[in-house]
Amino acid sequence: MGALDGKVAIITGAARGQGLAEAESFVSEGASVLMTDVLTEEGEAAARHLGPAASFMAHDVTSAEQWVDVVAAAEERFGGVDILVNNAGIYGQVPLDSLDEATFRRFLDINLVGPFLGIQAVTEPMKRRGGGAIVNISSLAGLHAVPLAAAYTTSKFGLRGLTRAAAKELAAFKIRVNAVFPGVIRTPMTEAVLQGRGAEIANAVPLGVVGEPSDVADLVLFLVSESSRFITGAEHTIDGGSMA
Repeated sequence: MGALDGKVAIITGAARGQGLAEAESFVSEGASVLMTDVLTEEGEAAARHLGPAASFMAHDVTSAEQWVDVVAAAEERFGGVDILVNNAGIYGQVPLDSLDEATFRRFLDINLVGPFLGIQAVTEPMKRRGGGAIVNISSLAGLHAVPLAAAYTTSKFGLRGLTRAAAKELAAFKIRVNAVFPGVIRTPMTEAVLQGRGAEIANAVPLGVVGEPSDVADLVLFLVSESSRFITGAEHTIDGGSMA
């Protein structure tokens, strides 16, 4: 038996990187997964590769209307919603004195408003299922400021607060909400950062390596499974010891 037999999950930003690793892990443990992303071709290919337990849907997480459609699709295709992983996000470095309002708002919309809308959209379906598990993928930038990344840092600090607030409010309905704070993970989003500096960055990590998407997926799997049934509102760093 798998750890997620009979469960239905929605994972955003699932076309590649951490989101895809999470989808692969969930399917291997018996879950049905609705994968969403703005990268349609990559997402459809990934879902085909994972087989009938996975399905893909193009999805802009900043749209409340699209969140309604995503939840409806999960219920129609797989019978309900038990798990939400708010994985979709963007990263970028812009000096504070050059950061325009539109860019700042874009970071907040995708990295913070998107998870907020997702939590709202799955709450009632999870109540009908008798509970659920939500994991918000934050960043070490949600624990300490990252130079030249004020918009990103602000959005991830906000996600930390949203996680705690939602955990307190939804606990009465047996809906658990936790946050994961990855360090540097080797994904397409961090490729530019690691390009030519991989060894230098790895050497700055106490364990001496850069993380892989599967490392985060293993932690997320634990947090959405019954093995973590008494954990909610918690903050889990996965960073090779960087915050120690």
